[in-house]
Amino acid sequence: MVRNSGSRNKPSRAGKPGRPGSSRAGQGRAAAPAPAAAPAERTVQKGVQWISVDEDMAGQRVDNFLMARLRGVPKSTVYRIVRKGEVRVNKGRVKPDTRLQAGDVVRIPPMVQQAKAEHPKPGDRVQGVMEAAVVFENDDMLVVNKPSGIAVHGGSGLSFGLIEVLRSSRPQAKFLELVHRLDRDTSGLVMVAKKRSALRFLQDELRHKRIRKHYHALVAGTWPEKLARVAEPLLRYEMPNGERRVKVSGEGKESLTLYRCLQRFEGYSLVEASPVTGRTHQIRVHCAWAGHPIAGDDKYMDDASLKAFRAVGGERLMLHARALEFTLPGSGEAMRLEAPYDTPFGKLVNALARRSKGKF
Repeated sequence: MVRNSGSRNKPSRAGKPGRPGSSRAGQGRAAAPAPAAAPAERTVQKGVQWISVDEDMAGQRVDNFLMARLRGVPKSTVYRIVRKGEVRVNKGRVKPDTRLQAGDVVRIPPMVQQAKAEHPKPGDRVQGVMEAAVVFENDDMLVVNKPSGIAVHGGSGLSFGLIEVLRSSRPQAKFLELVHRLDRDTSGLVMVAKKRSALRFLQDELRHKRIRKHYHALVAGTWPEKLARVAEPLLRYEMPNGERRVKVSGEGKESLTLYRCLQRFEGYSLVEASPVTGRTHQIRVHCAWAGHPIAGDDKYMDDASLKAFRAVGGERLMLHARALEFTLPGSGEAMRLEAPYDTPFGKLVNALARRSKGKF
């Protein structure tokens, strides 16, 4: 479902323990691509580069502009070539914090840098899945109903994620960047900017908490009616095996999640979780801290509860980024987007509702 303030939009292209301290996109789950070994790095000698700054590049600091293009070159080297005047903008010397303007011409001196690694190209099938998952698009941005099991970007053993698939399926696109992220096993709405100006605008909106995100989560147990907010500070840490985790800790960062119970089933509850802050694993850890871990969460749900969830047909982490409320870049129109559940999520919720009929 797409609702806005009334203006016509361009149509879519797709028509561990409990206390640790509308679119076609929702129809079915896409399997995550198999990891591929990272290729060996090579270095190449590049001559003088002259780069014309377009509107999408405008507004960047010179140092950030250079580091994005000098892959593998140490930051100290980047700052040294700027300081020595080897980097020129419109033939003049600049400082690292100089802001580039559209039409500027940047000179980058000869450099030895890492060659761009060759990565496997996403196949036609996964490209088709991702394009079908686009629920809104205009000239500035697009919004995707990301399937569970697909990362938002490559890395950590994955050759590619959502953003690499979109870039591969849209080779003509000059600019595609994630505005925010979702965990690999979380499904739902992700914003992607098609212009740097849109990226800056949306990230500024996020920083000022003007974008509202609403998640649906199936949690273990009966969610208390009076539990409407969890404001426990969260601290990131690493397990001995290097795995990233988060726990409630007085040493952590301020965090706030608002909750509303939508439906109660036998042994489970469907809740709406609206994070006010944006910490890693925030909803998952706050639910677990409250004694109601998200079903299928192999990081923050105990083994017995996880086994019981599998026994009732659970297949995935039951967390879905259901809705987004935001202002469109450029036009200032108010938008609300909603994404349907995928088949495993919707099927289980419906099964629990049938099983619990008349009991709540």
